[in-house]
Amino acid sequence: QVQLVESGGGLVQAGGSLRLSCAASGLTFNTYAMAWFRQAPGKEREFVGAISTSGGWTPSAESVRGRFTISRDNAKNTLYLQMNSLKPEDTAVYYCAARNNWSPSISSYDYPYWGQGTQVTVSS
Repeated sequence: QVQLVESGGGLVQAGGSLRLSCAASGLTFNTYAMAWFRQAPGKEREFVGAISTSGGWTPSAESVRGRFTISRDNAKNTLYLQMNSLKPEDTAVYYCAARNNWSPSISSYDYPYWGQGTQVTVSS
């Protein structure tokens, strides 16, 4: 079955950086568009960024544009999220998601497969 396992979360000071990884198994990774979402306490899950199967299309949320970069390594079945210039409002549980389509979507409803999440906490 499809498994997505996130790692790389932690506690960081504002202005710092983290790189999240999502290791995928049980799927033909290069045929799945991937995405990152996040959910802060008391808030709804929100879109962060997504990436097409080839990596050539990477839509992202306005709130992270210019600070976060999504990428993938199809040879390693791994999705990444490089987060720079972190802010306290980036504090959330970050989830990776997969869908069997070349094209990414910004809607969580379009992703049937999800990881368990990794906590990112940014202190001020």
